Amino acid sequence: MKKVWLLMPLVLLFAAGVYIFSQKEKTPQTIIQTTLSTPSPQPVAITASFEISTLGTKRIFTASMYHNLSNDVYINSDDPSVVHVKKIGTTWAEFFDTLPMKMDKECLTTGTGQVFCTNESQKLIFFINEIENPKALEEEISEGDYLLVTYD
Repeated sequence: MKKVWLLMPLVLLFAAGVYIFSQKEKTPQTIIQTTLSTPSPQPVAITASFEISTLGTKRIFTASMYHNLSNDVYINSDDPSVVHVKKIGTTWAEFFDTLPMKMDKECLTTGTGQVFCTNESQKLIFFINEIENPKALEEEISEGDYLLVTYD
């Protein structure tokens, strides 16, 4: 009988431990979730201007086929020499890609299909803000920029 009384505290201690442990598992766990918000792009309103001159003739872009062709960068009929940029990081090449014409650092193909390519006697030259820049098409359009493309 003495042995039972000696074991009784151990059994009670064990039972208390099992009870406490089982209650811990049943306690609802609080899960904290954090949501990381991605900042939405801020709208921009950059304006720049451009001019293209081939063999002394200034090209005009008054035809509707050139107007409002992209939500990110476009020209409109009010003043087709003004480029409206709505997406940060837009380059001059991306602007020209929206128009029904082709331009790279060597050739210009107009909307009417005329082709002007650098050759032995004539050259396509790019200027940004009156400074010659052979990589102008790769440049990001910035507020107030003026791009001049000449072929002479």
